[in-house]
Amino acid sequence: MKKNMGSTDKIIRIIIALVIGVLYFTKVIEGTTALVLGVLAIIFLLTSFISFCPLYLPFGINTNKKPK
Repeated sequence: MKKNMGSTDKIIRIIIALVIGVLYFTKVIEGTTALVLGVLAIIFLLTSFISFCPLYLPFGINTNKKPK
C-alpha cells in the first residue's frame, strides 16, 4: 500500500473529524445525520493515520510530496 496522502491533507481530515465529534457531543447533530457523519469521521481518522485513501486511486490523486 503506497502512501498517497500528504500532511496537509491529513491535518484537514483530522480537523474535520474533530469538528464532527464536537458537534455530536454538544448535541448539535443527532439521529441519522450524527450516525452518517460519525462514520465519515472514523473513516477520515483511519485514512489519516495510515496515510492512504482508497478513493484517490481511481482518480489518480496523490497529495503526498515525493522526495526529490
